[in-house]
Amino acid sequence: MAPQPTVLVLGGVGFLGRNFVTYLVENNLAASIRVIDKVLPQTAYLNKRFQAAFQKVEFMQGNLSNTSSVERCFTREDGSSFDYVINFAAETKFSQPEEIYEDRIFRLSVNCAKEAVKRKAKVFVQLSTGDIYESTGTSSKEDSKTKPWNVMAQHKLKVDNELQNMEGLNLVILRPAVVYGVGGMAGLTPRLIYGRVYQHLKQKMEFLWTSDLRVNTVHVDDVSRAVWHTANWYVSNDKSGSVIFNLADENDTDQEAINSHIHAIFGIETGFQGTIISNMVKLNMKDATEDINEAHLAPWSEILKAHDIKTSPLTPYLDEELLSNNAVSLDGSKICTVTGFSYEHPKLTTDSLKEVISDFQELGIWPRD
Repeated sequence: MAPQPTVLVLGGVGFLGRNFVTYLVENNLAASIRVIDKVLPQTAYLNKRFQAAFQKVEFMQGNLSNTSSVERCFTREDGSSFDYVINFAAETKFSQPEEIYEDRIFRLSVNCAKEAVKRKAKVFVQLSTGDIYESTGTSSKEDSKTKPWNVMAQHKLKVDNELQNMEGLNLVILRPAVVYGVGGMAGLTPRLIYGRVYQHLKQKMEFLWTSDLRVNTVHVDDVSRAVWHTANWYVSNDKSGSVIFNLADENDTDQEAINSHIHAIFGIETGFQGTIISNMVKLNMKDATEDINEAHLAPWSEILKAHDIKTSPLTPYLDEELLSNNAVSLDGSKICTVTGFSYEHPKLTTDSLKEVISDFQELGIWPRD
C-alpha cells in the first residue's frame, strides 16, 4: 500500500479550506498537513469541530502574493516536497478594485503554481468558480462558452487559462456552483439572513427576477471529497497536464427551491418581483442596491441587539453584482463518469440549511429564537 501523501493547503482557514482540512484530519487521510493563510485560525470563527482539526495540523501565516513568502510556505525542514498542493486561497469579496483581484487571485495563484512546479508536486488542485460560464438557458459543461459575469470570475478564468499553459504543472481545476454548508458566510447565507429579517418584520420576502433563475448548488462536504478524490485519481492514474471538472449537485437548484426552504425554516411568505419590475430596478442598479441593503441592515442589527449579540460577521448586505439576472447553471456529471466520484448531498435540503444556522447559533453570531 502506497504511503499517505503530504498535503499543503493554501487558504486553509476560509470556508472551503477549513472544511477540507477537517475532512482530511477526521478521516486520517494525510501523512502530514500544513495549512497556510493570512488569517489566523483564532480570529476566524472556527467552531469546536474545526478547532479540534486545526490542533492536529501545522499552521503558517503567509502572504501568498509575495514570492518569498510562497517559497517559505512550501519549504519543509527535511528538504522534501509536498505531494499534493491544494489552492483555496483567493479574494472572495465582491465589488473590490480590480487591482485587488489581480493581486489576490491571479498573481497569488500563479506564484503558488510556479512554486509547485519547482518543487515537483504530484498534483496542484486549483479552486475556480462556475461563475466563469456564459449565463444561458442550459447547464454549462466544462467545454462550454465562458463569459464571466463578475470581475472576480474574470480573474479566476484568467488563472485557469494561465495555469493550463504552465509547463510542468500537474493540474486539476475544479469549478463549483454556489457552495453551501457549515461555516459558509456567503453563498446562500445572506438569503437565510433575509428570511430571518422578514420573519422579524412579519412581511413577505420577494427576490428580484423570477422563480426559475438558476442558482445551482453543491454542498461543501462534497467539495472537500471532490478535491481529495480528484487529487488521488490524478496521481494514481499517472495523469499529466490539466483536467477540469465542474462541481454541482443534481438538484438543478433555482430561486424557487431556495425560497421553499426559507419558507420551511422561517414560516414566511415568499415570492419574486418578476421580469418587468426587476428590469426597471436594473436601470439604476446602484441606487437600488443601496436601498435594498438599507432596508435589511437596520432590522438585522435590531435582531442582533435584541438577542444581545454585540458583534457578528454575518450580514444581509448584497453587492450589486449579486443582484443581476445571471444564472449559475452547471452540469456536474463529468467528474462522476470520468473519475467515479459520487455526490453524497445530491439535493439541497431544509435540514442542511438549518445545520448552517445552528452552527452560527453555537458560535453566538446568529440569534437563538
